[in-house]
Amino acid sequence: MKVYFDNAASTKILPEAAQKMVEVMTDYYANPGASSVMGMEADNILKSSAKTISKLINADEKEIYFTSGGTEGDNWAIFGTAKGLKRRGKHIITTVIEHPAVSMPFKVLEEEGYEVTFLPVDEKGYINIEELKNAVREDTILVSIILINNEIGTIQNAEEIGKAIKEKNINTLFHIDAVQAFGKYRIDVKKFKCDMLSVSAHKFNGPKGVGFFYMKKGVNVKPVLYGGGQQNNMRPGTENAAGAAAMAVAAEESYKNLEETNKYVFEIKKRIANRVLNEIEDTFINGDTIEKSSPYVLNIGFKNLRSEVLLHALEEKNVVVSAGSACNSRKKVQSSVLGALGLEDDDIQGSIRFSFSRFNTLEEADICVEALKETVPFLRRFNRKR
Repeated sequence: MKVYFDNAASTKILPEAAQKMVEVMTDYYANPGASSVMGMEADNILKSSAKTISKLINADEKEIYFTSGGTEGDNWAIFGTAKGLKRRGKHIITTVIEHPAVSMPFKVLEEEGYEVTFLPVDEKGYINIEELKNAVREDTILVSIILINNEIGTIQNAEEIGKAIKEKNINTLFHIDAVQAFGKYRIDVKKFKCDMLSVSAHKFNGPKGVGFFYMKKGVNVKPVLYGGGQQNNMRPGTENAAGAAAMAVAAEESYKNLEETNKYVFEIKKRIANRVLNEIEDTFINGDTIEKSSPYVLNIGFKNLRSEVLLHALEEKNVVVSAGSACNSRKKVQSSVLGALGLEDDDIQGSIRFSFSRFNTLEEADICVEALKETVPFLRRFNRKR
């Protein structure tokens, strides 16, 4: 039995979403931009998918753009705003715990002459709202903040953040990276006062290679791709109708009985956290308490261990976890997120991320803990001998 606790990296596709994808690819395969009847049928699938998604975030269907995933959406928000509002100002704000799809574009713009404010976080991963408010200036064109952190599960207060930004400068655009939040957390773009929002389907049991980007009507954000003029000349390229339809199925399903699902997933997280802390010495939680952080992400530090060694040992027991963001896992890059919390290098290097989905079980949680109980003491003995 393989236990998969790396759902923050990617989830298993929902069978109904996979079925919808195959149906569209085989029965409605025409180009959505074609003027034929078949083309219009494919286009109607796109419109229906946008309508389904827009309702889930309290947006208009014309504010939904289909993308290749979260990275494209994040890059579009950042570079598109920089291009559209460069005459208004060149000051932009983000945090020190963003996903590389946000932090790297900010660093690129910094090299191009933009002034970047990287907001610090406390030991649990939260920004200070007053610090944010003080950072927003007349020439601030963009604030981009991750809603649920992909490594530690900390949930920022999007409503308070949006309010603070708009009270200080109504013209400053607010972008939310909702890749780890959508499908697991209630999102209301109007309540959050956000202008843009990025989502990736494979994080909530949809297919890889497709996502959506919410952009509020009227904002002066430029496209970053150019070509055939699809999606109101904002995101060219032949639309992925099959991916969009499958994503809409997964999205709608994820919000059915969301609170009950979250409670169920939290029990899995709680089982692992409590058992590890009580049954394995020298362990600790990174980020906020298990109750206050996302039910879907749990980051535990194991003292006197190296995470990559523990990962491989667990994999030999058919337990799959990770050391953090999948984008950095093969590069052996030390987690900037955990460093921002104030952790020492040794504790960062001994931290493991467990991430869950509705398809996981309490039995899998117990299998995981038993594997840890066998593996951790052995590896620590080996460490000490070295």
